[in-house]
Amino acid sequence: MSWKNLFDQNESQETIERINALTPETQPQWGKMSVDQMLAHCNVAYELVYTDKHPKPGGFQKFMIKLFAKNMVVGPKPYKRNTRTAPMFLIDDERDFEIEKNRLIEHLQKTQQLGAEHFDGKESHAFGALSTKEWNTLFSKHLDHHLQQFGV
Repeated sequence: MSWKNLFDQNESQETIERINALTPETQPQWGKMSVDQMLAHCNVAYELVYTDKHPKPGGFQKFMIKLFAKNMVVGPKPYKRNTRTAPMFLIDDERDFEIEKNRLIEHLQKTQQLGAEHFDGKESHAFGALSTKEWNTLFSKHLDHHLQQFGV
């Protein structure tokens, strides 16, 4: 499957428009997260790139993550509904909808402005060096999955 190219300004803007279609009252079509939790959950993928907020996995743990999760995350197949997520992505407290929405949009804009070249061969938190295509799939597939979850 082909995913939106979030390094492209127009395709990134289309994703931002989907995010802007969400409201604090938007309900999920599946799953347990509220819309504010989903936005915070999606922000974690960018926190792993732009902050040191989350500890990096060690040798054996990183090896296991690469072995069992990398292809699911950066491969072409869409995520299945209600698939388990890594512990750092679990959001179980209430979040401020506007803050999380604005953070996510800022992350998308920053990623698009840095451009594909910035990410080519960039080391991922758990998967090692990724190609531009893999980075785009990681970001785009995850966002699309959760925006569909909330009907936008």
